[in-house]
Amino acid sequence: MAVFVALGAFLMTLFGGWVALRVTDRRHLVLGLAGGLMLGVVGLELLPEALEAAGEEIFGVPQALLLFVGGFLVAHLVERLLAVRRAAHGASEDRVPQVGLTAAGAMVGHSLMDGIAIGAAFQVGEGMGTTVALAVVTHDFADGFNTYTLTSLYGNARRKAVTMLFADALAPVAGAASTVLFTLPEELLGSYLGFFGGALLYLAAAEILPEAHHEHPARSTLLCTVAGVAFIWVMVGVAG
Repeated sequence: MAVFVALGAFLMTLFGGWVALRVTDRRHLVLGLAGGLMLGVVGLELLPEALEAAGEEIFGVPQALLLFVGGFLVAHLVERLLAVRRAAHGASEDRVPQVGLTAAGAMVGHSLMDGIAIGAAFQVGEGMGTTVALAVVTHDFADGFNTYTLTSLYGNARRKAVTMLFADALAPVAGAASTVLFTLPEELLGSYLGFFGGALLYLAAAEILPEAHHEHPARSTLLCTVAGVAFIWVMVGVAG
């Protein structure tokens, strides 16, 4: 049952990537929407779940928040190291394809954890499994959209972006299937969500949103960003 439900996440992820692919003539709007979706996923979904699952404090600060800050710093460090290495070889710092692939790879890892969460929830009960599955499927549009956008934004060829999109779409199915073999501890899942949320926020705030408004600082771009956040808010509320 969990694997069958995860097929819905597979289709929704592909749909999100298809939308990102088709609107290349409005790139600033795509980037603005992607930034909003990422901000919404981090602030309205990942962090609350991380705090609930891994809320134990370490020296006065919740473990999930420490990992959130750590994820932000690691993303910044990786990007700087790749940019410096690329510049040392005479290439431009503006576009580092490895950053896009790394970010997309993180999205694939997140989607794998989504599938594991679906499988684990169905182990608890059908009602819990249905609720978690609804939450995953409704936000996988944003996952597919962001996976394709992140890969292509950093100068990777369309073939690589589509490959990462399909990997992201297959990941929930693989994650759900894997739960017949093991059960993921809740605290470990929460820690991962906190770390991933920090990395995702860095990409949205330091890369995607500045790029969107630099290319076309129109009111429509800002509205797309707000719409992306609002979309995630609605989906979280519906999944409820």
